[in-house]
Amino acid sequence: MRQQRNGRFRPTNQKQSNRGGGRIKYFDPTHVILQSQTAPAIVVEKEEFQAVHQFNDFAIDQELKNNILERGYVTPTPIQDQIIPHILEGKDVVGIANTGTGKTAAFLIPLIHKVIQNPEERALIIAPTRELAVQIRDELKLFLADMRIFSTICIGGSSLHRQIEHLRRGQNFVIGTPGRIKDLNERGKLPFRQFSTIVLDEVDRMLDMGFIHDIKHIVNLLPENRSSLFFSATMTPAVKDVMKDFLHDPVFVSVKTQETSENIAQDIVKINGRPKIDVLHDLLVQSDFQKVLIFGRTKHSADKLAKALKQRGVRVNAIHGNKSQNQRQRALDQFKDNYVQVLIATDVVARGVDIKDVSHVINYDFPESYESYVHRIGRTGRADAKGMALTFVE
Repeated sequence: MRQQRNGRFRPTNQKQSNRGGGRIKYFDPTHVILQSQTAPAIVVEKEEFQAVHQFNDFAIDQELKNNILERGYVTPTPIQDQIIPHILEGKDVVGIANTGTGKTAAFLIPLIHKVIQNPEERALIIAPTRELAVQIRDELKLFLADMRIFSTICIGGSSLHRQIEHLRRGQNFVIGTPGRIKDLNERGKLPFRQFSTIVLDEVDRMLDMGFIHDIKHIVNLLPENRSSLFFSATMTPAVKDVMKDFLHDPVFVSVKTQETSENIAQDIVKINGRPKIDVLHDLLVQSDFQKVLIFGRTKHSADKLAKALKQRGVRVNAIHGNKSQNQRQRALDQFKDNYVQVLIATDVVARGVDIKDVSHVINYDFPESYESYVHRIGRTGRADAKGMALTFVE
């Protein structure tokens, strides 16, 4: 535990008053962190996953296979191994999987093959955040290298006129967020009847973000004759409610990784009456804090913290929902390319965005829930790298 002197830990709270007298929901992860540090080590002989297929074994186009191999993919992940054959057969699929399991490639690869076989095929992919939509688009482009298959992205914060122009040209893949997809449909620019496959990705996250009505509206307008692919990390009653109207006789594949990676060390930073900004700065000047993702509660506080750190000479940027899409993408790119050391974010990037080599995640403010905590700290310790997750506690 860092900087623990006097005082006791507060019990887990679910709500905290703000200055206006309202109530702000939050989750104090102290007990989770302490449990991660004190739990006895258990050695378990883990049965290594044995893939039934290699990518070369799948009944997919050879040019697509070549592009997959160019990316260094040889053996599929568990969800890819199990789901790709079902999608190729045209079945509806439910995939229960966390981020980092390879699910994006699991649905993109068979959908690309379908388009190669029939250029009239159209797929609509809906994701909860702009960042995840961009990430899916970027992965799609890598698989489509040198192929005449077209895609466009439809998200808020970007030019609506340009997106409409792209749609007019005809696109095999349309990737977007629920609000913009619904808006384009209502304007008559994105008729759902043209799509033979619909993908709902990170459904539980979409519902957490308040997209329940948009999702139900879209589902009600989809063509009856379609393939439907449904991905979620959890199976809540609300998720099941959407699922029952979306799918027909689906195949279920569940590939859950453990909630908190063993590669992530969790610790508490006790403030002990010091200004939080001073404690944070003392950490950031240490040599091992090379690529740090900091989570704050609000858009305003993220901007305020970024400004304060810049004044102290820290290379920092902020990302949240009030930023334009260009600003958000620039902030992500600068962080990925190590142009800035620190990225301050709200929960808009807590899930679904893959950033390599994040050395530390810092919960400057408590998350709203246990699930948010797990997704936040999951931005570090990825791809077998070691990571550290720190949480500030008064």
